Amino acid sequence: MHKIFKLIAQINKLALPSFTKQQLDITKAKKWQLAFIAYRYYVTKRALDS
Repeated sequence: MHKIFKLIAQINKLALPSFTKQQLDITKAKKWQLAFIAYRYYVTKRALDS
């Protein structure tokens, strides 16, 4: 399962936008942006767990 999340994290990094690079202010983020951030956090956390 760990390898699956590593693969998904790599795909996300290539295919999905980075809000950090766009300097998104989290306090002004829309709900879909917050959901997107939560999704990326979940995948990244699972990929890093050993």
